[in-house]
Amino acid sequence: MLETIKYILNYKLIDTKTIDVTVLTIVVLVTALILTGIVLRFVRVLITRKLPNEDKNKFISVFQFVKYVVYVLVFMFTLHSSGVNMSVFLTASAALFVGIGFALQTFFQDLISGILIILDQSLHVGDIIEVDGKVGEVKEIRLRTTRMITRNDRVMVIPNHKFMVETLFNWTQNGTINREQVNVGVAYGTDIKLVKKILEDCVKGVEGVVNTKEISVLFGNFGDSSLDFSVYFYVNNGMKSPRIQSDIRFRIDEAFKQNNIAIPFPQRDIHIISK
Repeated sequence: MLETIKYILNYKLIDTKTIDVTVLTIVVLVTALILTGIVLRFVRVLITRKLPNEDKNKFISVFQFVKYVVYVLVFMFTLHSSGVNMSVFLTASAALFVGIGFALQTFFQDLISGILIILDQSLHVGDIIEVDGKVGEVKEIRLRTTRMITRNDRVMVIPNHKFMVETLFNWTQNGTINREQVNVGVAYGTDIKLVKKILEDCVKGVEGVVNTKEISVLFGNFGDSSLDFSVYFYVNNGMKSPRIQSDIRFRIDEAFKQNNIAIPFPQRDIHIISK
């Protein structure tokens, strides 16, 4: 009986100078692929069990691609371990693999970065971020790219690998409100206590400003032509910060005119020496 089984397992299905495949090779290969499928299924469940449904679906879609790659690697490794000479296949496809590798390098960088973003939950739809000096709201996170709407209502498509290699400012990582400021200078000799009160009053009641948060005024510096002040406040929506800041500047300009407070501009004295 054992001799019969041994004979069957060692029966050569393919017997050439470079390729030698037996029934045992096929059995080992099928077993390896089945075990790989079980392990991959366990890994998928382990990783996705705590992810939101939207991110879970994205991860599963890319996991299908990863699964096929793993199957190919297991297939080649199993055949090689079983005594099949894989160098024939590798030599014939080496140039093809190199070309594909260069072509897909950036693609896989974006893909892996997208997976990491999904797994560590560092970025969410609705977050307000700053990339390359542009501020916008994240509308969609895909596996390869992230789409955001800028303050000018323009769609900005960002390759995901940029989040891994460049600095990203997430304005809403710690909450939905943002701290903003408006800078202004007044003429030397101005009553600075009055300036402080006016700046605080000009911020209060402006639409979009969080009035329950502290409004603070800092005396920034003695400038060349002015006393420099900054008023700090919080806004509900960072996407509307430019409009809110503009409304506050309108109020400040009007209040300064009513209180005869001058906003100076740089001046230079020119002395002409005649000979």
